[in-house]
Amino acid sequence: FQHQKQLKPQSTILSRLSFDAESFDPTAKDGSLELHKSAKVAWEVGRKLWEELESGEVKIGSINKPKKPKNESELCRPSVSLSESEFLAHGKVMVLPCGLTLGSHITVVGKPRAAHAETNPRIALLKSGEDSVMVSQFMMELQGLKTVDGEDPPRILHFNPRLKGDWSRKPVIEQNTCYRMQWGTAMRCEGWKSKADDETVDGQVKCEKWIRDDNDRSVESNATWWLKRLIGRTKKVTVDWPFPFTEGKLFVLTLSAGLEGYHVSVDGRHITSFPYRTGYTLEDATGLMLNGDVDVHSIFAASLPTSHPSFAPQRHLEMSNRWKAPPLPEQPVDLFIGVLSAGNHFAERMAVRKSWMQHKLVKSSHVVARFFVAMHARKEVNVELKREAEFFADIVIVPYMDNYDLVVLKTVAICEYGGRVAAAKYIMKSDDDTFVRVDAVINEAKKVHPDRSFYIGNINYYHRPLRAGKWAVTYEEWAEEVYPPYANGPGYIMSSDIAHFIVSEFEKHNLSVIVQDGRCEYGDVGGEIQQLKGGGLYTQFEVLPIRMHRRLLYSSLPVTKTNDVHVGQVAKADKASML
Repeated sequence: FQHQKQLKPQSTILSRLSFDAESFDPTAKDGSLELHKSAKVAWEVGRKLWEELESGEVKIGSINKPKKPKNESELCRPSVSLSESEFLAHGKVMVLPCGLTLGSHITVVGKPRAAHAETNPRIALLKSGEDSVMVSQFMMELQGLKTVDGEDPPRILHFNPRLKGDWSRKPVIEQNTCYRMQWGTAMRCEGWKSKADDETVDGQVKCEKWIRDDNDRSVESNATWWLKRLIGRTKKVTVDWPFPFTEGKLFVLTLSAGLEGYHVSVDGRHITSFPYRTGYTLEDATGLMLNGDVDVHSIFAASLPTSHPSFAPQRHLEMSNRWKAPPLPEQPVDLFIGVLSAGNHFAERMAVRKSWMQHKLVKSSHVVARFFVAMHARKEVNVELKREAEFFADIVIVPYMDNYDLVVLKTVAICEYGGRVAAAKYIMKSDDDTFVRVDAVINEAKKVHPDRSFYIGNINYYHRPLRAGKWAVTYEEWAEEVYPPYANGPGYIMSSDIAHFIVSEFEKHNLSVIVQDGRCEYGDVGGEIQQLKGGGLYTQFEVLPIRMHRRLLYSSLPVTKTNDVHVGQVAKADKASML
């Protein structure tokens, strides 16, 4: 990328950075050849998409017309059923074309499989001397198959009975949600009934009681067991039920959607209720998945909605002048916050506008915040994105085809905009699922002497590259066994001189993207350490997205030592990090 001179940069929603053929040298010998090629292609494709938008070749009206269902599976049917063979043929997923509605219910007939030995269990820890642990568990999930594009569908409800193999060595049922690879707080039912003062879900307790002893009554008939319990009883009998799932025994599970949450019954008895979590609607639950140690015999869903809802992500936008960003001030600002976002994250951006962007420091333009978004693969998303950017005036579009491996390019754009356009003293990078305590951030930054360079964040030390799996990093990409110190990505701050240095080195083609493993994106500034006022800049300057942990660490550069600064909890949010 190369800086372009503009007299009034605030008059455009397009980033002032432009591609330079030398920025990503396709003949690089440092192990980053493929990434350089990818960046070049991403720029060329993204630029073409932007030019189509500017020329008006893609019309907004064309995407607002309701689409006709492509096939019968997309029709809104009041009920859906699948046999065992049909369920397997559909990839162990039942499609619910129009989601769920109040009163919808799904019945699953299945049989848990016998426990098997696992040498590397994911839900248990091996005890000393153990080579394996016996595991029997399965997962039932309501997924939002139409909620996101190009990402794993959100798990709107994750229901996980663990017959054997849980770390507690007891049978448990764990429930949770997962959105954009971020899990919420798990709710575990471990055999104890919810306390009387615990909140209920539609009047039902979250967890019912079951027998927790380890006695094996398989040799004793149910009739004999009941007879022993009833003999001599003259008062009301308190029924103690066993764990609802047994290896090799058929079960009938019913999942129903109530007013306040989901309810699960097994063999006619209520087992657990899971309250709805913020950010999900019943119509988003467009698929039911079952996987793990279970054989599914049949599934039947009924009382489904008969009208087709809108799955367009942009339905979350509230086009009100109240949420528009203030104009960029003529004078320099104290803090600039660049928020990384994806093109189809309409709901996340709207949530940010309605929350911390309403802070008085932002509304008074002492602090300026902007979203940084790249081009999306779907043209209709780009059309809506451009319209959103023009209306709210808080989006900067970096015209390359969005790619998680190239997210660092948005960070370079944040440094350029914050340092040159906003002329900010301090520049912060954040994510669109992060809640920023604006006053706390700026107060911590002001504690540093104005003549010192600084880099504030949750600093990680001695983290090792992942060499296998989805986020594997090859030795050609990163030969060292450990990464240099770096800050977690949901929120970190730097002084303006560091931001200027990053952009300057990038324009000189000394800064190249060479690593991406899901945790880190490194910018290799190369050459000698650049001296900055009160300290030097570490040669491997890292910019990356990771979850924040409610703490700030202060560090001058080069990073050698940090002083822990407690920030404290500011909000409870299932999908949000906090700074």
